[in-house]
Amino acid sequence: MENRILGLHHITAIANNAQRNYDFYTHVLGLRMVKKTVNFDDPSTYHFYYGNETGTPGTILTFFPWEGIGPGRTGVGMATEIGYSVPAGSLDNWAGRFREMGVSMGQQAERFGETYLPFTDPDGLAIALIQHPDDRPVWETTDLKEDIATRGFHSVTLTLQSIDATARVLTDIFGYTQQGQDGNRYRFVTDSTPTASIVDLLEEPTGTRGHNAAGTNHHVAFRVADDTIQMEFREKILSKGLQITPKIDRDYFFSLYFREPGGVLFEIATDNPGFTVDEPLAELGTGLQLPKQYQASRERIEKSLPVLH
Repeated sequence: MENRILGLHHITAIANNAQRNYDFYTHVLGLRMVKKTVNFDDPSTYHFYYGNETGTPGTILTFFPWEGIGPGRTGVGMATEIGYSVPAGSLDNWAGRFREMGVSMGQQAERFGETYLPFTDPDGLAIALIQHPDDRPVWETTDLKEDIATRGFHSVTLTLQSIDATARVLTDIFGYTQQGQDGNRYRFVTDSTPTASIVDLLEEPTGTRGHNAAGTNHHVAFRVADDTIQMEFREKILSKGLQITPKIDRDYFFSLYFREPGGVLFEIATDNPGFTVDEPLAELGTGLQLPKQYQASRERIEKSLPVLH
């Protein structure tokens, strides 16, 4: 595999209530809970991972559901929209489903020649379903089958006061190219992967800074094949004068974090070792998995976490 950024790995957001978050993403959107663990830095809160059957990088949306954290505010210096690929002709079905389930949504519209349906989750997190050719395997539920189910990420949108420095990170370090412009939206794409390959930069020079809490995105993770390639990117980032963390073991992948010049927290995450290191494929997401440093405190941690039905 090439020593390149392979599109999006995962996106992490913040929620206000664990049960409501779980219900929405598994029952309404039909994603699979592939891992139920805790925040590495705050084991008093869950860390949920949703994706396809195996938790393939590029399908993984994760949440820190901090109970009672209150609403955040989207703004510049943030990822402000998550795009999911869905099959052609499926948006009317999704719109009907959202109406029945009381999901807040906008009108179907077109962007860069693709039709999309914008909606928000119960915390106000902005998501769009985008009709886009995508042959990734899907996670089917009783009422969301192959002809409608989400395929994984299509894109992520970053809102910035100026796109220039962020665009240079995407092009000069990550290997993306600018594909087009629609008003103040600039599209960047990598040809290293056919899916989860798009980053849109939305330029709002007079926009105000966002506030990270429920309904906002915490960080955006980009994908590399392994930690050897990951460390090559660490050197590239340091050579550009940006600060970046040492390699951190997140049990299911290795991570590096840095804040790009526009203010968005970026992560570089590896494919290895994957989500089956502590649960078999058939049982992913069914048990509470704890990082090894918290195993001795399991009883206390389980009592402190909300009961999830």
